[in-house]
Amino acid sequence: MSRRLPIAAAGMAGPGIAACLCVCLLVCGLFLPVPASGADRGEPKRILLLHSFGRDFLPWSEYARSIKKNFEQRSPWPLDIQEHTLLTARLTAPGPEGPFVEYLRSLYQGRPPDIVMSIGGPAAEFVQRHREELFPNAPMVLTTVEERLIDRKSLTENDTVVSVRNEFVTAFRNVLQVLPDTQTIALVIGASALEKFWLEEVKKDVKPLEGRVSFIWFGDMPFDQILKQAAALPPHTVLFWGLMAVDAAGVVHDGDSALRRLHAVSSAPIFCFEEAFFGRDIVGGPMHSIPELGEKTAGAALRILGGEKPAHVKIEPIEYAVPRYDWREMQRWGISERNLPPGSEVLFREPGLWEKYRWQMALIAAVILVQSGLISGLLHERRRRLTAEVESRHRLAELAHINRYSTAGELTSSIAHELNQPLGAILTNTETAELMLKSDSPNLPEIGEILADIRRDDRRASDVIIRLRSMLKKTPFEVTDIDLCDTVREAVGFLAGLAKRRGVVLSYVPAPVDLHIKGDPVQLQQVLLNVIINAMDAVSEAGTREREVSASTARTGGKAEIRIGDTGPGIAADDLKSIFDPFFSTKPQGMGMGLSIARTIVEAHHGTISAENRMSGGALFTIKLPIAL
Repeated sequence: MSRRLPIAAAGMAGPGIAACLCVCLLVCGLFLPVPASGADRGEPKRILLLHSFGRDFLPWSEYARSIKKNFEQRSPWPLDIQEHTLLTARLTAPGPEGPFVEYLRSLYQGRPPDIVMSIGGPAAEFVQRHREELFPNAPMVLTTVEERLIDRKSLTENDTVVSVRNEFVTAFRNVLQVLPDTQTIALVIGASALEKFWLEEVKKDVKPLEGRVSFIWFGDMPFDQILKQAAALPPHTVLFWGLMAVDAAGVVHDGDSALRRLHAVSSAPIFCFEEAFFGRDIVGGPMHSIPELGEKTAGAALRILGGEKPAHVKIEPIEYAVPRYDWREMQRWGISERNLPPGSEVLFREPGLWEKYRWQMALIAAVILVQSGLISGLLHERRRRLTAEVESRHRLAELAHINRYSTAGELTSSIAHELNQPLGAILTNTETAELMLKSDSPNLPEIGEILADIRRDDRRASDVIIRLRSMLKKTPFEVTDIDLCDTVREAVGFLAGLAKRRGVVLSYVPAPVDLHIKGDPVQLQQVLLNVIINAMDAVSEAGTREREVSASTARTGGKAEIRIGDTGPGIAADDLKSIFDPFFSTKPQGMGMGLSIARTIVEAHHGTISAENRMSGGALFTIKLPIAL
């Protein structure tokens, strides 16, 4: 209220009051906090980033990358990040630090950075040792450093620590839970001063586990020898990747390439608590979270750049995050997900066939379902068709049987005539033989001839009856191997009496070769009877002087052919297309079923029947049937 009242009054008072208000505001401004240097000039904040091993040296390079990413996303000021590397940390026998200190002093003399940030333990020790020489008043953030590497006594009001805590026992207990059969853990570590320090720390921390598992320390040999040892490890051994900055031979190694070489030859799974190596060559486990450390480090630095005292920025040491595991390494080493700690995350899981090709599999499944439905429908239709065919054949047999009875009715007088002739001859011969036997000296040779005539006439009558019975017999459709010439000859012989009674000349010219086909002789003879009787009806009704019906058989290509012609008036041109249709007839008393039945029987024998008019007059029916192979 005390600030708002004068402002409100300034709108209503004279120039004197306004002048007093300006003086008050000027005086108050002297006591307001002054922005950090460079902010009022729009200059960028200068950050000195000091690396322990190198800008591209894992795992610290990933922590540094996460810190810089957070700076870019969250900083309200432009930043000038200047990075340097403390190379002496990568030597087994570090040299003097004086030249590097002198280099930094000359580089930042007269214009110190707005904040100094160390990455890793060696860099933290360096800036603490040389604070007074280099940056006595600059705020410092010691980050990515383990708690045991911080000299708490040397911390000043200008220092903030973002540390991590390495729980080696926790990491090793995780290995024993994930792989319960583990008997040996081999620790891979380098030979620099820092690595020797950590080797001793690990040995002290794992004493509670000595009764459960044995340890091998790969810290006093060249890396090439470590690779040979790793390739021939005994069963139930696990490798634990610590740090490999420099080996016992003094060779400097980049953490990424060294681990990759180890992974290529290792005969055991590799574990590590550094997330920077996860997703590359390690199984996983509880690890330090790179995003968490980057976020907390950048947050602390931005608070300091905003004017907060470094000593007031307190960050709790960063513990291991939720355990994470590489599914690919688990598959390689046969690690069951049942052994993982509760709440663990499994990453890099390769998608299954369904997940990888979901839409393709769904489409294939849909196609299969449609095809299955179609196949089922087709099979159902096939069954219905087969049932219909069986039913059709049954009906055809019934209808053909009725048709044969009808034909037999027309042949009654012819049949009676054919039977009367042999029966009358038999009676005459019998009476003659009786008279001769009553004589005193019967002529036995002549009686023998009479008996032979009686036997011949008996067979003739028997043949007539057999042919009639076969025609009238109700039998199913039976396919046998038959001689078509004999079948046609029997049918023509059966109709010879009817033709003679009607005054029709019925002739038959057989093929010069046998024509063997697969068919039902009764059914085929019925076709011949229907066609020949129709032909005799045509020549009888026409009233022509020449009443002739001819039948012939021949072979044309792979077909057996029956040709039946007559000298009648022929077939009307409009009737040629309908002559085989059911119930079509040109006879006043006809039912129109004879030729329809004939076509059905021929087609059941996989043949064809056709009708045409001959150039010389009359009609010609042609039946073609396949030759039996």
